[in-house]
Amino acid sequence: MGRRLARALMLAAMAVPSLAAAQPGWAENVEAWVDPPWGERLEARLALLEAGFDGELGVHVRDLQTGARYGWRDEEFWYLASLVKVLVAIELMDRVEVGDTALEERLTLARSDYVDGAGSTNWATPGSTLTLRQLLESMLVFSDNTASDMLMRHLGLERINERARSLTPAGEMGPITTLVDVRRHAYSNLHPEAFGLSGMDFIELRKRSGASERLAWFLRRLDLIPQELLTPSIDEAFRRYYATELNSGRLDAFADVLAALALGRALGPGVTAELLAVMSRTTSGERRLGAGLGRDIRLAHKTGTQHRLACDAGIATQGQGDNARRVVIVACVRGELDLVRNEQMLAAVGRAVREAGAFGN
Repeated sequence: MGRRLARALMLAAMAVPSLAAAQPGWAENVEAWVDPPWGERLEARLALLEAGFDGELGVHVRDLQTGARYGWRDEEFWYLASLVKVLVAIELMDRVEVGDTALEERLTLARSDYVDGAGSTNWATPGSTLTLRQLLESMLVFSDNTASDMLMRHLGLERINERARSLTPAGEMGPITTLVDVRRHAYSNLHPEAFGLSGMDFIELRKRSGASERLAWFLRRLDLIPQELLTPSIDEAFRRYYATELNSGRLDAFADVLAALALGRALGPGVTAELLAVMSRTTSGERRLGAGLGRDIRLAHKTGTQHRLACDAGIATQGQGDNARRVVIVACVRGELDLVRNEQMLAAVGRAVREAGAFGN
């Protein structure tokens, strides 16, 4: 841990002046780097967890009271999956705060908005109108991809990416795309005609169980033969997609986003409280970090799930008022196909963070 932290401190000292000049907004989010007294204990626990796991762990933990932080593979780029929806929410709430829009404003659901995944928006008929509040809550609480893409269309991807750049160091967060384009980019590694598939196509594809059935559907839908594929497996297609750094970033950079939100640097106090309240109701990660942290720790968070990957990231709070202890935790696992096993590992990370003493007990 000492060598890892020393290198991080050296890089931070070298990088902060130039980053501050290039990104004034991000410079306001820089906190002092403090060697955590619980870092070695956490490292020992994470090493044991990864040794028994058929994949990799990535973890960043930051005490917002003391500035103490620890990272395990947090300097590597990770596909962030639905964690990027937090940045969509911050952009939306900033527009609400300045009066450019209101959460009761309505958007019309278009057939082109549908994306496979959780949430109730897919059950609404084309032409239905939904409030921004409904879309925000569905996006964060249930990780609704259709709601997310409707908000991205409304807010504009460039503005969302500008928001991401303003809250993170230069070069540490890749471009954010719509959720339907995640699928198009991933499956284009099988064949470039995947860019012509619609959200409804991907809903049909998801109905197929297992990689072999999905690959067979893909071939039929595009009238292809196996010899025309650029790679023979969906597994390899996603591996190549993750290497593009789209919707990806360093875990310590995503922790910067959460720290800025928690400390009132991303948004004003009123909309910050409203957004964190929504994130506290997230139901998509009940078996992840929160399961290991314990019932006395409140977690305002967002999950992310994709092929051989699962994440959970948020602001964990123990106690009340001035005595509250707040800790940002960003955790991802990759390489393992079994979602149940991935969620068990994320719960174990939450338990390790607590038992190592990150909350001071």
